[in-house]
Amino acid sequence: MSVVAAPPATTAGQRPWRPWQLFPTPTGTPFTFSYALVLIATSLFADYADPATVSDALRGSSTDVAHLTDSPLLVLVASALWIAGGLASPYAVGFVFVLTALERRIGGLRTAGVFLLGHVVATLATEIPVGLSVLAGHLPDSSLHRLDYGISFGLMASVGALAGLLTPWARWAVLAAVGVMLLQDLLAFTDPLTNWGHPLALLLGVAFWPLVRRWARIPR
Repeated sequence: MSVVAAPPATTAGQRPWRPWQLFPTPTGTPFTFSYALVLIATSLFADYADPATVSDALRGSSTDVAHLTDSPLLVLVASALWIAGGLASPYAVGFVFVLTALERRIGGLRTAGVFLLGHVVATLATEIPVGLSVLAGHLPDSSLHRLDYGISFGLMASVGALAGLLTPWARWAVLAAVGVMLLQDLLAFTDPLTNWGHPLALLLGVAFWPLVRRWARIPR
């Protein structure tokens, strides 16, 4: 009589983890997969298209105060179609792994909601003070046209939300590593408004913990 080895034990209701689950797929993570294709297309356009055309496209997508006042919905969407720094940016790598992991746990629509809310709230929180400062005479009118685009705010919110679904050790390791990176950016003081928007977006993601844990059915 032959003995057949039993398959590895897994948590009830869960499938065994596979390495390829780190990457987005059309069926497993349709939101991340589709969004990644768009970002690849815009990044290749930015790399290889006519520089003047690229510059016009980026400025037209900028969530500066002037554009937010004139066409807020259009630029809030358009600004999230670009990766600052292109495909070689750490934000591109972070996008793939973070959003894939988050979408596998809470679904595409909810992942899109977390990302979009982080993008919108952090953008408004960094640009509204600029408009008020210009009105008060503390900043020049040129500040109303400050170039601002990219996925970083939405990504930071997604990192914060995903951290709430990790084991305690992994959770605090991720938050500590990201926190050190953001602190270095703040100390460098190269783009204070954007740099302040990143920790704000991260904290917004942390505020999602009760929701994402409920969505992922993780008791805490």
